[in-house]
Amino acid sequence: MRARGERPGLGRARLAFGEETAMPDHRSLGRELGLFGSDPLIGAGLPYLLPDGAAIRHVLEEYVREVERRAGYRHVSSPVLGKRELYELSGHWAHYRDDMFPPMDLGGEQVVLRPSLCPHHALIYRSRARSHRELPLRLAELGGMYRAELSGVLGGLNRVRAIQLNDAHIFCRPEQVGAEVRGALELIRRVYRDLGLKAARYRLSLPDHRGKYAGAAQAWERAAAMLVDALDGIEYERGPGEAAFYGPKIDVQIADSSGRESTLSTVQIDLHQPERFGLEYVGPDGRAHRPVLVHRAVLGSLERVLAQLIEEHGGAFPPWLAPVQMAVFPVGDAELPAAEAVAEEAMDAGLRAEVVPADRGSLGARIRDRRLVPYQAVLGPREAAADLVVPRLRDGRRLDPLPGKEFVSAVGVRVASRGSELWA
Repeated sequence: MRARGERPGLGRARLAFGEETAMPDHRSLGRELGLFGSDPLIGAGLPYLLPDGAAIRHVLEEYVREVERRAGYRHVSSPVLGKRELYELSGHWAHYRDDMFPPMDLGGEQVVLRPSLCPHHALIYRSRARSHRELPLRLAELGGMYRAELSGVLGGLNRVRAIQLNDAHIFCRPEQVGAEVRGALELIRRVYRDLGLKAARYRLSLPDHRGKYAGAAQAWERAAAMLVDALDGIEYERGPGEAAFYGPKIDVQIADSSGRESTLSTVQIDLHQPERFGLEYVGPDGRAHRPVLVHRAVLGSLERVLAQLIEEHGGAFPPWLAPVQMAVFPVGDAELPAAEAVAEEAMDAGLRAEVVPADRGSLGARIRDRRLVPYQAVLGPREAAADLVVPRLRDGRRLDPLPGKEFVSAVGVRVASRGSELWA
């Protein structure tokens, strides 16, 4: 499979912007590529995903669920609403109320759009008696949560009011905390490698003693010491005043096209909510003990990770993430049935493929219009007659003609590897 016309080192952003090499802003590029949009009738901070954007999100969801399943997580599903009393018990109402949407009166009680998933997971944990043999219990969910962000801080996908969160809560014995935090950090590093993301820095987020934090100082010191121990060998900075109200945390920071930092992934130790919810497990001694709660978000907000992926890759997503992975171009109408057969073969192999027929314009114009599709297959009269395709790669390389099935199989292997290289 000899490649011709290879152009090594082609920059990501150049694919979308000609000779432009600066990291693009996801707000403009995401709209230009038809990934997401917004409407004043829906509201500020409430973007919607278009088909290509939704395709990427679905791939991310399937990917992270599989990664978590292999890492020993059990997935649950919980409502996006809860009674006000739930958040009073968790401490959110006292410490986080300004960031929550107002309660809604319903049948003589008040319900609230949840600002976090942890109270629901705490209730799932305490739904029955637990033994030390079950721990660590890792509960994960891709679930919605809602933050009443002020309009001045909203922007694109990076800061929104309705959030789809890749969240998990690990209920463990105190002696298991270090291994669980280190395991979560390794999971984050693995996912970043697969997605082609770069961490700007690691931050140990601590309280600043301004009284907005729950729990005793001794518990905070104990939790912070656990995180410091887990960060051994990882360069990090301290961030006073950045802790969650219930405990210290490790924040993995990313930087956008303007250099602004935001938190994508977190690992948090919580000794407060297990106490508030009365969580227990029966230890080897037959007595009741209090578990430690480790909060962990690998992808964090799916909206924010999509924004970062748009900027990191300039719209030229790794093959396994691309909204359309293969575009098939019949030169004329006569080759349309053969092109449809190749596309069907690709879809049967699990690829996202489409046919771009001749009535969409000249071959050159159609190829330019699909320039960010990683794999392209052209069929003229000779190729259609011989069950061949002329493969083209997104970076401009052309391969020797191949049987359609062979090209589809090779692309499937590259996609399954979740690598960033287009071709071996």
